[in-house]
Amino acid sequence: MIFAIRDVLPREIPQIEALEKACFSLPWTQDQLKSQLRDRQHEFIAAVSESGTVLGYIGMMHVLDEGYISNVAVSPDRRRQGIGDALIAALIKICEALGLSFVTLEVRAGNKPAIALYEKHGFERVGLRKNYYDHPREDALLMTKTFESRQQL
Repeated sequence: MIFAIRDVLPREIPQIEALEKACFSLPWTQDQLKSQLRDRQHEFIAAVSESGTVLGYIGMMHVLDEGYISNVAVSPDRRRQGIGDALIAALIKICEALGLSFVTLEVRAGNKPAIALYEKHGFERVGLRKNYYDHPREDALLMTKTFESRQQL
């Protein structure tokens, strides 16, 4: 599958909203998604097919040298095709370019494929948030990637 990783465009928010509804029990609204568009504190990138279809996306807020991944989603019919892997790899490069010390995220404790993907990219399990998710109620695993160049500080 051929796709490009690039900044989310405002006109793609309706597609991303549809992905939110397909992937999450409590999807974000268009206004919430618009607030994630790239600015001085946000990175919002997507995997987009040659035809312009958004296949997946990832968002991150960063403050000083800390990054917080808000959402990661890949269209259910496009999973296991390297899209999530490419999105995580691209975001890590952005984190490195920004000089972040670490980036962190929460993931459903039962989402084994996502946990494996994050671990592949160097995220480590650092905590548990009890009953963090609703619909269904589930714990969140807190995972963090620390950047090598910043560990010596």
